[in-house]
Amino acid sequence: MNVILAIKQYISKMIEEAGPGMKVLLMDKETTSIVSMVYAQSEILQKEVYLFERIDSSGREAMKHLKCICFLRPIRENVELLAQELRMPKYGLYYIYFSSVISKQEVKVLAEADDQEVVREVQEFYGDYVAVNPHLFTLNIIGCGPGLGWKTDLLTRTVQGLTSVLLSLKKCPMIRYQNSSEMARRLAENVRQMINKEAALFEFRKTDVAPVLLVLDRRADAVTPLLNQWTYQAMVHELLGIHNNRINLSNVPGISKDLQEVVLSAEHDEFYANNLYMNFGEIGTNIKELMDEFQKKSKGQAKVESIADMKAFVENYPQFRKMSGTVAKHVTVVGELSRLVAKLSLLEVSETEQELVCQGDHSACLQKIRSLIGNEKVQHTDVLRLVMLYALRYESHSNNDVSGLVEALRKRGVSDKHRSMVHAVLEYGGKKTRGTDLFRDGDPVAITKRFLKGLKGVENVYTQHQPLLNTVLDQLLKGKLKESAYPYLGTSQLRDRPQDIVVFMIGGTTYEESFAVHHINRSNPGVRVVLGGTTVHNFKSFLEEISQPVHGQTPSHMTTRTVHW
Repeated sequence: MNVILAIKQYISKMIEEAGPGMKVLLMDKETTSIVSMVYAQSEILQKEVYLFERIDSSGREAMKHLKCICFLRPIRENVELLAQELRMPKYGLYYIYFSSVISKQEVKVLAEADDQEVVREVQEFYGDYVAVNPHLFTLNIIGCGPGLGWKTDLLTRTVQGLTSVLLSLKKCPMIRYQNSSEMARRLAENVRQMINKEAALFEFRKTDVAPVLLVLDRRADAVTPLLNQWTYQAMVHELLGIHNNRINLSNVPGISKDLQEVVLSAEHDEFYANNLYMNFGEIGTNIKELMDEFQKKSKGQAKVESIADMKAFVENYPQFRKMSGTVAKHVTVVGELSRLVAKLSLLEVSETEQELVCQGDHSACLQKIRSLIGNEKVQHTDVLRLVMLYALRYESHSNNDVSGLVEALRKRGVSDKHRSMVHAVLEYGGKKTRGTDLFRDGDPVAITKRFLKGLKGVENVYTQHQPLLNTVLDQLLKGKLKESAYPYLGTSQLRDRPQDIVVFMIGGTTYEESFAVHHINRSNPGVRVVLGGTTVHNFKSFLEEISQPVHGQTPSHMTTRTVHW
């Protein structure tokens, strides 16, 4: 189960079906992101795709010598634009692929527009999601619904994305959902309706143990997106922000022009792939090794004295240049992370966060938060996240002083809008809403574990926290996940330990949870878990989330469907 591979195979198949010759790839805004996440432009150029266009851009030139591969989401706007295109075709032939199921009515609209008979192929290729890591996908949606209900258009989009994941991975799953969430129940039911409606598409070879789709709600764990992160990918997203593998570094002091925006892709960057889940200390050491290796190679390149030396230099130059780019990029990124950690006192902030959620002596935590609110080095957003964590952690505590901390934020100059987030997070993921004992204060086993952990001393005080997802998946794999809390949809139930699990988080997932899934996959041979969410959060995007409610022959491994004209 590899979502990057699934999307790559679809795109390769589209290009192959168009045959030899020069080609243009015509996409919409979302499919552009879907393609760019798994393929570098240089790779697609090697497949004779020389032009990349958006269907909604005006003034495209007519180039009848090019074949056109259209990869589009089957939404009304795209169907109308494509119908206009077919009435006055700019390219010689059209091969049309929709990223999820398209209605017969919309196919009829396109067939009637194809007067000049330029269309050679119309198929559904189920790539209606953005693949981030092999086991992680997103739909890039922030703010699923007002209150505790879905916005209709976003429910439809989520159903399309999730069924597309299942079809691309060839899974017809049993469905379980978080019982405390009405949104999880509705999404689960809508996915099942789609599976029943398109039963022929979901007729995959039966496996001994049925796959499982587990639908969860972010509200059950509002703590995880509030925490600072210390593994490479998660830390970059938290401090710099990753959008479709791109990082904006234009605000970095003294940044050179060519490094103002960089791409971090594990598919095309070996150092990044090897260090995604390393903690910050290890990354520093690995960057030093990368630098040393580069310097050795560059010294070796310096001696160009003979024809043989020149030949060797020219042969190695592309590799040498690529390594030079990799070194420059990661030294810049890690250098900026280090600068921010020191400048914003993030070690102290993070230690307090972890104490709050993992050990939690109330008076000591309260004192530390007050002290950090008074520390001018700590930025507004970090004192805000501490107060939000405190509000969730001590919601029912008899000496709870949320109002005092909010007043301290006001005196410090934190805006009304940001101070309102403390109340918003309680509305979003407080005890009344989440339906789980997130801190497991009444669980004697959890208290004993916490006590023993405190006695032994924690290996890394900045990464003690385990997301709720970890516990849920552990129980699911052991067959101990309570049916009352996570019921099955329908009558059939799983009697064996599941092997293939797709987890979907309404309201967004995080890189900390992605790391937890990576660890579960590595620690449990034969178990394959894929994690998805409406988005992948950092603290900034999570504030947005919670402010919304308060305010040829197809290979056997690929699911497609030909649409008849």
